[in-house]
Amino acid sequence: MTGYLWLASSFVLKPQGFSSDIVGMKWPHQFPTYFVLVIGCSALSCQSPQVTDSVIDIVDPTSLIPAPSELHVVGGFTGPVNHLMVHGFDACTEASQSWIATWFADLGLSEQLANRGEQKTMVKASSHLWLDNDQDFAAKEGSYDLRIEADGVALRFGDQQGLMNGLQTLRQLTPTDFWSEDFNGSLQPGFHWPLLQITDRPLHAYRGMHLDVCRHFFDVSFIKKYLDNLAFHKFNRFHWHLTEDQGWRIAIEAYPLLTDVGAWREASQIGPYSDQRFDSTTYGGFYSQDDIREVVAYATSLGIEVIPEIELPGHSRAAIAAYPWLSCQSESLPVATGWGVFEDVYCAGKDSVFDFLTTVLDEVMDLFPSKVIHIGGDESPKARWETCAACQQRMVAEGLDNEHQLQSYFIQRIEKHVNQRGRDIIGWDEILEGGLAPNAKVMSWRGEKGGLAAASMGHEVVMTPGKPLYFDHYQSDPSQEPHAIGGHNSLWDVYAYQPLSNDSSVSAFIIGAQGNVWTEYMETPEHVEYMVQPRASALAEILWSGARDSATFDQALQYHAQRMDQLHWNQATHHLHEAH
Repeated sequence: MTGYLWLASSFVLKPQGFSSDIVGMKWPHQFPTYFVLVIGCSALSCQSPQVTDSVIDIVDPTSLIPAPSELHVVGGFTGPVNHLMVHGFDACTEASQSWIATWFADLGLSEQLANRGEQKTMVKASSHLWLDNDQDFAAKEGSYDLRIEADGVALRFGDQQGLMNGLQTLRQLTPTDFWSEDFNGSLQPGFHWPLLQITDRPLHAYRGMHLDVCRHFFDVSFIKKYLDNLAFHKFNRFHWHLTEDQGWRIAIEAYPLLTDVGAWREASQIGPYSDQRFDSTTYGGFYSQDDIREVVAYATSLGIEVIPEIELPGHSRAAIAAYPWLSCQSESLPVATGWGVFEDVYCAGKDSVFDFLTTVLDEVMDLFPSKVIHIGGDESPKARWETCAACQQRMVAEGLDNEHQLQSYFIQRIEKHVNQRGRDIIGWDEILEGGLAPNAKVMSWRGEKGGLAAASMGHEVVMTPGKPLYFDHYQSDPSQEPHAIGGHNSLWDVYAYQPLSNDSSVSAFIIGAQGNVWTEYMETPEHVEYMVQPRASALAEILWSGARDSATFDQALQYHAQRMDQLHWNQATHHLHEAH
């Protein structure tokens, strides 16, 4: 296995085009699993521990993904971490204490954490973790400072995100041989950490990943694993797509048929869309309100905000199957079995439809503390509205010129209710059509045009253009990949993406970006994992610190792939060998 010489020099790495030279040496092209350290007192930091073995396993700090915004490597390493004293534990939230206890449980923490109020010195304690929850930490949400010295680690943060981000960095700096096989298992004793200083500030406030659970349903255990991966990569938003034509996935107490009927379809489309083939298997599933609470609490403990999506006025066939009166024609229709766009949508002329939707959204807002609620707004055909007497009467009464303005009326009416609950709405860029709701945020998926238009009007924007941020598209040669919906977004397409505009006045309203995972052709968790990694790693770095030179990022991915393997994540490893 190729090795590294670890010398007692110090250097600073920054993500934008930094050099990897160290006292005249260059890193080898391929990242190994470990450094091989040639031991001699003069070769190590003067505060480094005495070492009797000639080889120490230690992670190259430049393999961190996403790269820190600033990394200062001192040189040398801590003594073997066999026991860890935690200082400042009491000042952490209960959720934070739980993660610390879980990840470091095998490092002599159990007895100490059971005596939280005591300043107890443990026998053989060789390392310390100082946690500084500084409420005056003048930095962006999720920021942290990390200093690793010979006798331990100091982690400074100002919020739950910052603490979790710093702890995730410590996990990545631990060689994978010392990880449990459980995604969130305890680190095993005996490893060393490199001596370094990190100042880490996220470049973008919104760093998101999406998951569609309507075309194919994924249970709570996988949703948690998905969230684990987001936290591991310092994402801070999970966009949960919960309602669609093909399935309604969230229990609503006021309308039980939404899940009794709307959560199940009698068949599913299989194979290429053009074949129009269907199986004959009943398919479905949904999350109880207790499931939702469990997921939201779990995400919150990881520093992630869950944004629920309740699609309206289109993509509503599952709801209409449960309650036919929600449509213009009030006809009984089945939950959609195929993919695509359907003409039957919520009727804009019936007040009862708005009563239904506000009741649903009230229950949703009771379950989700998120600052924003996603209301969809995309791909809503107007054909039914054009022939609906109630919709046409609504247009006359409201002085609307066309059905696009009727959709704007629909969205604005919903927004007013959401705003009254102290929340904002976010929707796909079609919500601009007919006039944008006053306080709405926009998620731009049909390229960037809609997002730029919204930003120019002073609305906050999340960029998620289909090219390159739709992770349901092919990653490589389609003949060598599982069937996908189409398109091509390689790892390097994602890594080259820049969410901001050249116009700084517009960029001020672009708060970040998001990768979208639509699951028409993803039936299993393993397939979702394959489509997500390593593209999510590329997006995470773009949003956290910006792109490094591609060769350095490519090298980092070689080691990061070992981390993902240890976490039992089914990644698309062929990405790691493609040209860029």
